[in-house]
Amino acid sequence: MAGQVDYYRRRAGEYDATAYGDVTAARARIARLVAEMRPAGSVLEIACGTGLWTEALAGLADAVTAIDAAPEAVEIARGRVRPASVTFEVADVFSWDPGSRFDVIFFSAWLSHVPMSRFGQFWQLLGGLLAGNGRVLFIDEHVDECGKEAYVAGRDEVVERRLRDGSSFRVIKNFVDPEEMELRLRRLGWDCVIRRDGSDWVCGEARLARQPGLHPVPAVSTARAGRQPAAQSCRRSRGGPLPPPAWRFSDPACAELDHRRAGTRTAATVATPLVIGRERFSNGRWH
Repeated sequence: MAGQVDYYRRRAGEYDATAYGDVTAARARIARLVAEMRPAGSVLEIACGTGLWTEALAGLADAVTAIDAAPEAVEIARGRVRPASVTFEVADVFSWDPGSRFDVIFFSAWLSHVPMSRFGQFWQLLGGLLAGNGRVLFIDEHVDECGKEAYVAGRDEVVERRLRDGSSFRVIKNFVDPEEMELRLRRLGWDCVIRRDGSDWVCGEARLARQPGLHPVPAVSTARAGRQPAAQSCRRSRGGPLPPPAWRFSDPACAELDHRRAGTRTAATVATPLVIGRERFSNGRWH
């Protein structure tokens, strides 16, 4: 991931304009989403970047610790967000030890940059950083947005990007399919609900599953009959070859998803209500 860090170090000065376009409109949307997610207490922000999300988090949390591996981005964020309740650190989350736990862990446009080979490790790390009954909140891009990226041939999760100066970099990009992500996290022992915001973003909330008898389900193939996983969906949008659909989910999480779509209940339904904004999922249905 060193090349990815280098890319964001080089991009820091142009990030806001190239990522958001209209920064004023982006600030309003960010403030709305953060308010709906209700971060409170001590908050850890991973991959804080230039601080646009940190700014909104600081208005609701008691304290914010914001980390990023790109010092140039952290410098911009420090200049933007000045409350004494906010602490910035240059750090790689995979090797960072804060020596404390947090009520909320938040990240925006970061999960899609975690390699699939480190996905499980990342969520295990998050579990160790959360205080009891803590929440993970995240924002990322929906899989429908994958057509805007230039994927490297034969590399389903690697895209090539260029900066304004013409320099080229390769970075990890795994767009989020909400249903796939919920299932994947359930297999790792997390309860998660993800909703869409607009056509481009998704908003997620996850807690460690603590219900008696609820255990992580062994990982299985991520292809569904008649439906391809996110990486393959992106490949289809680019016209690349696809393997035939040769598997069917058989774990309880998929059965739960099927029943959720049909509006019925299952014994595996998560008992603890999860809330994002005004939407609430409990007892097998949305409220």
